[in-house]
Amino acid sequence: MAIDEPNMELAEKDKEIYKKLGLSTDPFKDVRYYYPYSTDELTGKVQSYAQPDDVKRQKENHKAFAYKFTFDKSQDKLDLLLANEDDSTGTLESCVNHIINKEGNFKEIKAWKTFNEEVDNCTKTGTSGGTKNEIQVTSWRKFKRRIGKAIKNDIFSKVINNGEVDITDEIQNNLRANQVMVVDIARLDENTQSFVFGSVARAIYDMKLGADRTDIPDKVIIFVDELNKYASSDIPNNSPILRQLLDIAERGRSLGIILFSVEQFRSAIRDRVKGNCATQAYGRTNAIEVSKPDYKYIPKVYQNMMTRLSPGEYIISNPALRSLVNIKFPRPTYRQFPNG
Repeated sequence: MAIDEPNMELAEKDKEIYKKLGLSTDPFKDVRYYYPYSTDELTGKVQSYAQPDDVKRQKENHKAFAYKFTFDKSQDKLDLLLANEDDSTGTLESCVNHIINKEGNFKEIKAWKTFNEEVDNCTKTGTSGGTKNEIQVTSWRKFKRRIGKAIKNDIFSKVINNGEVDITDEIQNNLRANQVMVVDIARLDENTQSFVFGSVARAIYDMKLGADRTDIPDKVIIFVDELNKYASSDIPNNSPILRQLLDIAERGRSLGIILFSVEQFRSAIRDRVKGNCATQAYGRTNAIEVSKPDYKYIPKVYQNMMTRLSPGEYIISNPALRSLVNIKFPRPTYRQFPNG
């Protein structure tokens, strides 16, 4: 969360490598940070692993903003809150569609509080979203259990105030060429993380497909950590985020959307995502992972190397290369933290 600040401890040998490569040792420029909104910010607490003083300083310098999701701009994205839920019977999907289509009493709702009250009402015997016998009460109770914890988070708020942003609007209206947006989701629960990530990916996709702007970047690179949370073989086939990722992996390049992901277990990622990956970088990998079928085409000598690679050292695979290549990166040019 400080990629625009210089690494004051960058060693001379690392600087020399950057110099030989013709690269600058300056950190990233034009960076904007987005932290989950928290009602505790006035007391110095933030929903982030970043230090509160760093977050405060970034906000004072207009480099950081708190992000929120109001109900009126999030109603059509509620499916993202259930992206990792198994819904083979379509129970949850029925509830989501009922809300997204503004059926029953949901057409009058403008705030999360009222939304919660109406969901509660739907869980009572004899009611079903303002219409009779449309969706079973047991289905609404299941829906409430699945999303209840997530929407209690402070980021699901009533209004957007000064210094706060809606992520979708921020991407579709303000993302520019050569700009870096860093969206912090580390301290959110799993369902809320999925909602934020899905909202970002969907906003980028919609921007490239139809935003009314003349300055849309030609290419947008989405960096995502722990892709296995959203595209593993364990994720339900009906997951809206999985469908979105598959679409980006399969035809994103034609739109100028590039997915750059990191995961600990490549073998767990869906074949359709891996099959559309042009460049693969293998860092230090444990012997159990290397024994999986994904690695059977990699020569034994490289498989053995993977279990002993140093930090910053990778084995690169790309169709343009006749063989695998072992490379080592210099230390980053931006500020490092003790556990970084």
